[in-house]
Parts: sequence; structure tokens; C-alpha cells
Amino acid sequence: MNIYLDVHSPASGEAAVAASAFGLQHHGLSGLRRAYWNLSTPALYEEAVFRSEARFGHMGPLLVDTGKHTARAAADKFVVREDSTEEKVWWGQYNRPFAPEAFSMLHARLSGYLQGRDVFVQDCYAGADPEHRLPIRVITQKAWHSLFARTMFLKPAHLDDYRRHVPEFTIIAAPGFQASPLVDTTRTETFIVANFREKLALIGGSAYAGEIKKTIFTVLNYLLPLDGVLSMHCSANVGPAGDTAIFFGLSGTGKTTLSADPSRRLIGDDEHGWSENGVFNIEDGCYAKVIRLSPEAEPQIYSCTRRFGTILENVVFDPVSRHLDLDDDARTENTRGAYPLEFIDNALPEKRAGHPKNVIFLTCDASGVMPPISRLSPEQAIYHFVSGYTSKIAGTEIGLGVEPEITFSACFGGPFMVHHPYEYARLLARKIVQHGAQCWLVNTGWTGGPFGIGKRISIHHTRKLLNAALSGSLAGVPYRKDAIFGFDVPTACEGVPSEILDPANTWGNREEYFRKYDALAARFIENFKLMAAGCPREVAQSGPRRLEGAAV
Repeated sequence: MNIYLDVHSPASGEAAVAASAFGLQHHGLSGLRRAYWNLSTPALYEEAVFRSEARFGHMGPLLVDTGKHTARAAADKFVVREDSTEEKVWWGQYNRPFAPEAFSMLHARLSGYLQGRDVFVQDCYAGADPEHRLPIRVITQKAWHSLFARTMFLKPAHLDDYRRHVPEFTIIAAPGFQASPLVDTTRTETFIVANFREKLALIGGSAYAGEIKKTIFTVLNYLLPLDGVLSMHCSANVGPAGDTAIFFGLSGTGKTTLSADPSRRLIGDDEHGWSENGVFNIEDGCYAKVIRLSPEAEPQIYSCTRRFGTILENVVFDPVSRHLDLDDDARTENTRGAYPLEFIDNALPEKRAGHPKNVIFLTCDASGVMPPISRLSPEQAIYHFVSGYTSKIAGTEIGLGVEPEITFSACFGGPFMVHHPYEYARLLARKIVQHGAQCWLVNTGWTGGPFGIGKRISIHHTRKLLNAALSGSLAGVPYRKDAIFGFDVPTACEGVPSEILDPANTWGNREEYFRKYDALAARFIENFKLMAAGCPREVAQSGPRRLEGAAV
């Protein structure tokens, strides 16, 4: 069936110029109307607008609407369970098993759906370290999804490289195709299914582009640790002296904002590997939340929303002037911008740097009791890494309400981890000790009370504390031992009011503060019981201790 009635789209003439000799028949696709191979950014802009997938925004960004899904459908993600994955995958909430036979049927039905339709192909790489990069292919139904893949992943350097490209993992993303739960054994019409034996992932029923990005990250979270490389849900930057820092954290904790520091070079904002050579970015782009971006607090990211080459998801705009309203959350709190890493002025072109001197865990504490910064021992660092305490911010996953939801996300990226959390923690512990990295826990959440009573910790104070930690100036200040978690908390930092450093001082009722803090400790202890079977005893002993009395 020819659904376009032979209307020629803007890029039809160059659709096959950069085609790989390794064709789409290797992925079970046949009978397609036309495949558009490795189109450039301008060509994909034209295709997306021509097909009514997108509109131009003021000063050049591409404006798209992702439909009913404005966040990740975490509950609809599956991993095919077969001989090669049976003993390696951490089966459970984040890695739901999917039968090989069901995958084959779903693949066949999806391939049939694409017959007579156009597809867009991007041949890319994931991983800036040449020794650990993964050749990938992203096949999409929508032109703007192809632009997203081109923006987010590393591109071959020459036309001949495209023609010789052979992917080692492929994604087929068709948001127009919906599964039948009764037939396909999916939970809903939406699905994200990874098959490591077939080196293929299928995405359907969702136009949220983050599913493409996170599927590749999930793949590398499976493959890299098998080679002794730590895959990390973190941002990373490097100082003038070559001192690398990595920032672990879930969406909404400040990973992107805090790593985009004008005084340091940005390696990347979200996904990295730590190999024997140092830290490397997995991607070539950034995918930042843009809701209520401030040109004063986040000037570099804000400027990207006014540039050709940026994709803006679900951002409200004036249909006449095309001016953006970044403060409007009518569509979602999870408005997103995807843009090339090079749009950040101080981005490091190599996307690689040495071994980290500082490891920072970012947590958004909605209960308002955690100190704004704490120094961790290696054992405490592993405990907090495995625990992954934070609060999910509205909009980042389907089903979240306005209030932040306290959660424990193993390795600060539980939905994307494929092995048991301690497999990643073991690699991190070895690298921390080997390279003498200092670890910090930084709270970017609330102080003076929980969400709804207290207030969000000032980003200016957080930056001051981070700068002091990264520069080494926090090493020379006095510390106190935290009464519950046992980590070291500085009692002074230049440019930061001393009362903020002890959150008990910011609450109106000190006894109520310690009751709340003790309750949080109880949640940590209960959560860790889920991980304890795979972790050494000394890690479990590095967690919090319950208070005998409510007040201290």
C-alpha cells in the first residue's frame, strides 16, 4: 500500500546516498515504500515539517508533540529471557521477562505494519572511547525521531563510513504501531522490548523520544560491565587542572544543570562509561528538562532552546509568533530539549577525560532532612550508590503526580540497570579505591521542612558547595559526624550560611526534624534488605542507624 500517493518528499532524491551496504532485510524489514538513510539535520527538519510531525519555533528549534506519552513508560519495558541472559539479568521490576516466541511474533507484526511505509535510518555509535564504542542503528517511523537519534549519538565521520556501517545493536521505533496485550503478551499497547541474543530492540505505542535514548543506555548497561567497564547514569565535567568529576542522579536532581559549569569543560550530561582509560561520554547530545529554565541560573541550556538543531518536546508556544513559554506546564512538567553537545560553549570535543577525582551523588530529598553536602567513606559511597535514594519529580515517568515521590533507584538509575546493582557497585568501589576518588552526597531537594512546607535548596548555594568540594577547599574546614548516617558534614563553607549546613537548624521544631530523619533512615534500612543478599556485610553496615529517642 502506498500511503503517500507518490508525493515526493523534500529528501526523496538523496534518500539512499548514505545507505549502508548492510541493508534493512537483515532486520526483517521488507516491502518498505522508501528508506531514508542518514539524512542531515536540515533534511530531517524539512521531512518532519513536510509530514506535519513538527513546527519551527522562534529562532529555529524544532517543536514536537509526543502525544499521550510525555514520559517514559517504565512499566512497559521488557527483556527477552533466553539462555544467554537467564543467569546475567537482574529479573524483576525493571527487567520484566519476555518470551522469545512472543518477541518473534511482535517483530513480525511490527515488520508487517511498516510495509508500504517510509522509514528513517540513522547509523551511529554509542561510546566515545574507541575501544568500547558500540555501532548501532536506529530505524524510525518518524523523521523527527531520526533527528533525535542523530543528535544524541555519535556519527560516522565520512560517507564511506556510513556505507560500511554494520550495527551490533538495532532499534526499530514505530509509535504508530500498537501492541495487542492479549496477542503480544505486553502489559498495554505500548512496549519497549530488548532482545540481547537478536541484538534488536522494538519500541511501539509511544512517541516519547527518551525511550530510544534509554534503550541504548540499557543495552550498554548490559554489555559494558561484561568487559569490566562501569556504565553510569551520570553527568561529567573536567576542571582546568584535568580533575574529572562525575555526577550521579535521577532526572530532576540537577545532573545537567550542575555539570554545565562555565569554569569547567563538559564531558556529557547523562550517560558515561568508566574504563581503564578514564571517563567517556556514551552520547553526542544532551536531553535536558526545560520546564521553567532560567536564563540567569542556567544560561547555557536556556540558550539552546533558541537554536536551530534543538528539538523541543511538548513545550508550549504561541502559534502565531512561535515564541516559547518555558514556564507553561500545560502539556507536562517533563518538557525536554535535545541538542548537540557542541551547543554548550565549554563542551569537551573529545568527550573523554581522565579518572575522576570526585564522585558526586545527587539526591533530591523531598523530606527536607538530608544535609546539603556530606563527605562519604568508600563503604558509605557504595551503600548510597546501591540505595540510590532520591525523589521522582513530576512528569519524568507516567503516573507521577505533582508531589515528589520518595524512591530508591539502585545505582541512581534502576530502570536502566540490567545486572544486579552490586555488579555496578563492585566496579565503582574498585575504581574509587584504585584512583583515590573522594565521594560526596549532595542534596538538591528541600530544607526547612518537607515538600509543601520547606523550600528548595538554592542552586547558588549548591554551586558554592560543589565548587568548594571540587577545588579541595572543603578539605580544610571542620566537620561534624551525622547522628544518623554517620557521614561527615562540613560546618562551614565560604559563601554559604552556616545554618543551612545543618538542616536541623532550618526547621521550626527540632524534635520533629529528627523524627522525620529517623523515619527516612527506616526506609533506607528496609530498602537495603532487597539488595543485601548480593552485597558484602561491610556495605550494609555503612548505612544509617535508628535513633533511640526522637530528639537529639
